Amino acid sequence: MSIKKPSRRSFLKTSATGAAAVAATGSISALRAASPVHQGGGKLKIGIVGVGGRGSGAAIQAIMADKENILYAAGDAFADRMEGGLNGVLASATEAGREKQFQVPPERRFVGIDALDEVLATGIDVVLLATPPGFRPMQIERSVEKGVHVFAEKPVAVDAPGIRRVEAACKLAKAKGLSVVSGLCYRYHDGRRAVVQKLQDGAIGEILTIQGNYMTGELWFRQVQPQWNDLQKQVRNWLYYTYLSGDHIAEQHIHTLDMMAWIKGDVYPSAVVSMGGRQKRTDAKYGNVYDHFVNNYEWEDGTRGISQCRQQNNTARSVNEFVFGTEGKANIFRHQLTGKNEWRYADKSRNMYQAEHDEMFRALRAGKPINNGEYMCNSTLMAIMGRMSAYTGKRVTWKQAHESTEELMPNLLTWQDKAPKSEISIPGVTKFS
Repeated sequence: MSIKKPSRRSFLKTSATGAAAVAATGSISALRAASPVHQGGGKLKIGIVGVGGRGSGAAIQAIMADKENILYAAGDAFADRMEGGLNGVLASATEAGREKQFQVPPERRFVGIDALDEVLATGIDVVLLATPPGFRPMQIERSVEKGVHVFAEKPVAVDAPGIRRVEAACKLAKAKGLSVVSGLCYRYHDGRRAVVQKLQDGAIGEILTIQGNYMTGELWFRQVQPQWNDLQKQVRNWLYYTYLSGDHIAEQHIHTLDMMAWIKGDVYPSAVVSMGGRQKRTDAKYGNVYDHFVNNYEWEDGTRGISQCRQQNNTARSVNEFVFGTEGKANIFRHQLTGKNEWRYADKSRNMYQAEHDEMFRALRAGKPINNGEYMCNSTLMAIMGRMSAYTGKRVTWKQAHESTEELMPNLLTWQDKAPKSEISIPGVTKFS
């Protein structure tokens, strides 16, 4: 199947909404108020929801993107996580001489699963979403409905119903002229952009195989405290519960899979056969996720994508993509081609995390919103279909994955809600739905 990369389109200054506002008031300021695009100068109020390591990093990068960006409101499920993260953001902003851009007083700090609604109610222009991925579909929907620009960390869902919700929200964002920028940061890396362009231009001939690895060590675990109930235990350690993280094939390996699809011109695989399991992280504290996956993705043109991911300590590490074509091969992380057309990217690349925010806010002020919705949804589904295949032991097609009715993420509203069961999938036993 062919799914093309979305383009950046200009928001029309003379939109129907804006024209109506001017006609009613005769005021240019009314036009700016009616439009979600913020052309020229002026302060932009930013809210953040999920102030952990990645979230606090996104907050300082948003501050650094423009001197008129103001961090205005924050929310997190847990007070200690929010306060610790905000202290780190303020320290970084102060070190950079940007402390005046940190304007998050106690009355604009909100704690709870529903913190997003309170952050949106403060009148922010842009929201940074860095909570556990299971919450992402609901949060993107509500932000777009509120008319707020979105930066969404990856992945954007943990199941197919969530993907379909985000797809609809991103279409609505386009209609409203809102930016939706993805945390799939490889796409904002200058060296990777250059080598992908070479590959798409045919520098190594026809692409036959892409090998992608994300083999690394184990991640953090937060020791359970006696005052936490079952749901709090899971959300505190969200990495280890598929309904919250999507498993590490979606939460981490998605970078590799997105890279593979990008190399193919955003044409996504038609099917996958995967395997995986729990070899080392077998303790009950690790919830129901696997610690390794191996995936064989199939494209309709015959290209094969072989990907591996692993989170195990004291094992060989490899994070890279290698592309093999009829006239050469590519080492993506080295930004290098060998074969008929030898080449290597020689320029210095920007920090890709900072580049995401630089480009997002520059586009907002230019009146040209960015919408990464199509590829961020499709790359998330590519990861989910690999997990589906590994969990069930079955070959899974793109159509089956997209139409799946399996809904992992419950509608969590309070800490009194019941925590889902964390059953471990068994290939050949677990059923596809």
